[in-house]
This record gives sequence, structure tokens and C-alpha cells, in this order.
Amino acid sequence: MGGLLRPIEAALLGQRGHLFPWVPVCPAVGIGLYFSWMSEPPVWGLALLFALGAAGLAAQARLGAVAGPLLAAVALVACGFALAGARTHQVAGPILDFRYYGAIEGRIVNIDRSASDAVRLTLDRVVLERMDPGDTPLRVRVSLHGQQGYVTPQPGATVILTGHLSAPSGAAEPGGFDFRRHAWFLRLGAVGYTRTPVLLLEPPGTGQWVFKARMWLSSRVQTALPGETGAFAAAIMTGDRSGMGQETLQALRDTNLAHLLAISGLHMGLLAGFVFAALRLSLLVIPLTRHRPSVKKIAAAGALLAAFCYLLLSGGNVATERAFIMAAVALTAVMLDRRALSLRGVAMAALIVLVWQPEALLGPGFQMSFAATTALVAVFERLSAWQQGRRLPRWTAPFISLVVSSAVAGAATAPVGMAHFNQIAHYGLIANLISVPVMGIGVVPLAVVAALLMPLGLDGLAFAVMQLGLDWILFVARSVAEWEGAVRPILAPMAPVLPVLALGGLVLCLWQGRGRLLGLVPMAAAVFLWAQTERPVLLIADTGGLIGIMTDAGRALSKAKGAGFVAEIWLENDGRGGGQERAAERWPERDGSRVLRADMLGYEVIHLQGKRAAQGFGRCEAGQIVIASVQTVLPGDCLLFDVDVLRRTGSVAVWPGRAGPEFQTAADHSGQRLWHGPARAPGKLAQIAGAAQRASGDGARQ
Repeated sequence: MGGLLRPIEAALLGQRGHLFPWVPVCPAVGIGLYFSWMSEPPVWGLALLFALGAAGLAAQARLGAVAGPLLAAVALVACGFALAGARTHQVAGPILDFRYYGAIEGRIVNIDRSASDAVRLTLDRVVLERMDPGDTPLRVRVSLHGQQGYVTPQPGATVILTGHLSAPSGAAEPGGFDFRRHAWFLRLGAVGYTRTPVLLLEPPGTGQWVFKARMWLSSRVQTALPGETGAFAAAIMTGDRSGMGQETLQALRDTNLAHLLAISGLHMGLLAGFVFAALRLSLLVIPLTRHRPSVKKIAAAGALLAAFCYLLLSGGNVATERAFIMAAVALTAVMLDRRALSLRGVAMAALIVLVWQPEALLGPGFQMSFAATTALVAVFERLSAWQQGRRLPRWTAPFISLVVSSAVAGAATAPVGMAHFNQIAHYGLIANLISVPVMGIGVVPLAVVAALLMPLGLDGLAFAVMQLGLDWILFVARSVAEWEGAVRPILAPMAPVLPVLALGGLVLCLWQGRGRLLGLVPMAAAVFLWAQTERPVLLIADTGGLIGIMTDAGRALSKAKGAGFVAEIWLENDGRGGGQERAAERWPERDGSRVLRADMLGYEVIHLQGKRAAQGFGRCEAGQIVIASVQTVLPGDCLLFDVDVLRRTGSVAVWPGRAGPEFQTAADHSGQRLWHGPARAPGKLAQIAGAAQRASGDGARQ
């Protein structure tokens, strides 16, 4: 046994003094385990786990250089699991369990735009017609369609409207992004839309001053700079993207410039750096403060205050919080005469974010933000060591920094972006190299100057110059996006790919010595797993309103319109691209009726669209898989998925198996968690498996 422990002991001793950057990795593992758990852990179990973790952390200091870090790692994993559970219970709220239509009253707490480019309101203090307050969702989100214009949505205003609401939808396919879980942590208990005008019930009252200031500044910016340029400026200065059109957003995504919209490390670093430099130079000009040793510390304190104000105005998403924490750690280090940027600072920022919002770990914002920051700090630490003793011309330093930072950040975030958004921007590096300097030299400094001149009414001068930089970035985005082959769709990877890839990247960045090269092994394994990924031959939406069958030409969809969000996700995950209408043209046979048929793995797949199609279908037979968009009962031995079954199973994927089709449901992957609302009927999945066996006659396996 001692022989087995010696390599571990030698490895840990070799990392002495460099283990702190691994601290947030351990609770991240615990958080990942919590969210992959198939049933909700009891509260007493979470409390016990946290107590054991805290005891382990207290005891590890009395152990040796090997046992101590190992015990601390296990304890941090336990604490991460417990913290994720505590956060889940903290944000708990009612979820609407039926389709609601009627009056909706609430206070506006957020304004943004939906994927369909409709203005969207998030309301709290919700009142629903004929609903008990204890069963009413804490927050609802409503998209505004139809003719509006009677009331301009204002922060803090209480409005009333007539609309449709339903529970947040689950994963579009088994194992996919679970919007219901995402909505749980936003405290959204229902989502919906209205086609009637929104009416003002009460004007904005007191409170919500940050939200009001944010929207006022956004309106001021968009008044000074109309059109997409002003909307872009508002997004950079306040985080409000509600004025940006979908075409502009898509062009920025297709050129890997969308990070310029998110108030993240780039913006926070540029703002803090500009304020720090401006304050320091100003204090050096004044004779009274010129020779004071505290000039740098005063400038750092002022930059920290500016960064905090920026955090408040931005709305405080994960990327902004991470950027502020990193800036705060660096500026505090300056005030304490310590090293400003290090992997320890990145680790501290990650740890704070994970403790504050454990669910952030699952989002692309957290993953891409910390992947880029960790890689950049690690590379520049080693680049700095490499440059010592080498006399390079000073004028090359900015150019080298720009190229290296863009390449490293792009390489670190590309796999995460490809996994979440199913595309790769081939010319993203070029677009960033000619856009990021403009953002740093012109846009952000002038945004700060405009904010300072705003009380004097002279902000128009700064905005006029700032517009030139913004127009250049938008011009680059639109031009590069039109280049042939600018974007390539990417197949969605299987679940283990990103965790394995992250493990390899962490070893490569955080491990000291030649052993870091071992990180290439899991990274290569992740690439291999990604290449082996296959897609389901049949996908069924959780409403029964859309199905998709894989063909040689790509996925064929049963409808050219409707369920567009689900259709887009399926096609993106397939890595084929193309729109819903084009995918609908691939369906094998269409006779103009609402009953569609196709062959799959020796079965006949039948999609019944609407109540009339279901009522007129008649008897079904063994060897048929029938999907109905309404609740129905069919005589016969077929395998039936109607809305009643799909309400309990969620979306369904069908794979080829040894004994026939293998069925996977969203419930198989997600289990029974708090964010799923009422418990699913026990044994329902087993009943589906039995129906499949009867239909196939040869025991198709669940």
C-alpha cells in the first residue's frame, strides 16, 4: 500500500505552495455531482454533509503534507454538494402546473428581448386571476407580441395585461439544456406571452434605484446615439441589450465578437485600468500629492469604486461578477503592495462566485469566462518567465500581448462555445485582432469620459467620437460574417466531453512542472469522445407537437412552422445547420393531411397533428410508434406517446439497439428534482417499456 501512495506523496510535495488554485475545483466537482443526482437529497442529508465537510477542513491542518490536502479536497467536494443544495432550497418558489389564460398583474423588474426579437418583461409581486397567493409564481416572464405602444415599459411600474402562461419547459431532448432548472434559479415560475396591449396600473414607486438608473442611462445613450450603434453602446455601458436587433447579435456571434457585449473581464479590466491610470496621472500632476507614496494606492481605490459602480449598473451577471471580483482582487493587491494578477486571484474569484451562485457552474458564461481567464493568466505567467533575459524591442510588447491574448482566449473558450452553441467562427481571431484594440483604446475610455461629462450636458462630444469606434466594430462583424465559411455548425458532444476536457485544461494550466503535460491525455480523450458522438434516430418534443427523424440528408421535421425553439435546438445539436422549413422538406412523404408517416428501424412512425387527426385515426397496430399532439386513447398494441405520457416523461429520444429501438426520456436523465414541480407518476417509464415490448414482440429495451 505504501508503494502505491509514494507517487501521490511525491506529486503533492512537488506542488507545495501551488495547491490553492485547485481549491475551487473541488467544490465545483461537488456542485456537478449535486446537479447530476437523480433525486433531491433530503435537507438533513445536506446539513450533515456540510458539517462533515467543515469538520474535514478543520481537521486537515493537523495532518501531514499528503493526507491534509487529500482530506481538504474531499471536504470541499462535500461542501460544494451541500452549498448547491442549500441554494436550490433558498430560491424555491411555486411553479405553475397548468396552462393559464387570463389577467396578469405584476411589477416590472427586468426588460430584455426574446429570441424572436420581442420585448420581454419580467414581473414580480405577481397576481393571477382566481389563484391563491401561495400557489402564484414569485416571478413570471412575458413576451409582448401584437400591437403595443399604449404603455412604454418602465422599471418599477406595476402593469396589468391579458396573456398566456405555462410552466417553463424542460429539456428539448434528453440530456440537453434544461430550461426548467435554469428558470428555477431565476425564480421564474411561469413564462408566456401576450398579444394585447400592456396597461399601466401604477407608476414606478420607490426602490429599485439601480435598475431605474441603469435603464435611464441606457435610454440616454440610445438617444445620443440612435440605431444599432446606440443599442451597442447601451449594451456595453449598462448591459441592456433590449435595443439590439437579432441580425446584429447574430453577426457578432458569427465572428466571435459577442464577448464585447457581455460586460466581462475585458470591459471591467479596461475601465479599471483607465480610471487607475487617469487618477494616478492626475495626482502626479498636482504638486501637493506628486511625491506621496500613497498615490498608486489612492488610484487603485478609485478604480475599485468605479468598477463597483459598473457592476451595479450592468445588472450583475456571472461574467460581470467574476470580472469585478478579479479586478477587486488585483486592485486590493496593489493597495497591499502584493502581486496584482495571479492564478490565486482567479481561484479566489471562482470560489466566491461558486459559493454565491453554485448554479453558475453549469452556464456557458461561467465556463467560458474562467476558461479564458485561467488560460490567460497561466500563459502570461510562463511567457513573462520566458521573456526574462531576452531583450525584445519594447514596441513589440503590445503587439505580442494582443496576439497571444486573443489566440489563448479563443483557444480556451472555443470548445465550450462549440459545445453550448454548436458552431465555430473560423475568422474569430481576425475579427478580434482588428476590433479589440478599438474597444480598449477608444470605446471604453470614451464611455468613462461620457459618464463623467453627463452631469454637465457635454457627453455628446464623447459619444460622437465613441461612435466611430462602435461603427468600426459593427462594420467588422457584419463584413467578416459574410465571408464564405465564416461559421461552421458543430455536432453537440456527449455529456462527459466537457468535464473531461476541463480536467485536462486544468492540469495543463495549474499543475507545476513537466507533469502538466499529462493534461493532454484527458484532452485527447475528450476529442476522441466528441468524434464518436452519435445522434438519435428519432426525437419527440415534450408537447408531442414536433418530431424529427434522422435521414441521410439530415434530420427531417414533421412541421415547417411551430415549436421553432425546439426545432432550432435539434438542428443545431445535429451539427447540420439549416432552418426548420428546409428540414421539413426532408420528410419522406407528405399527402397534405395531418397524419404523417415514416419508417424507422423497422417501425412505422406516425405523427398525429391535432385533435381531428387523433380522433379519425382508428386502430393502431404492433410495430407502430404513434405520437399525438393531444391527449388520446387508441385501441391496439402500438407504442403511444400522447401529451399525457409526454407530460410525465418529457422529451424522448430513440436510438438503435441490439433488440430494437432503445428509448431515452428527459426524465431518465434529470430524475425527480425540485425544479420539476409535481412528481411524475410512479412506474410510468416502466409502463412505456412494457408497451414497447408488446409492440415489437422481441423485447425492445428501455
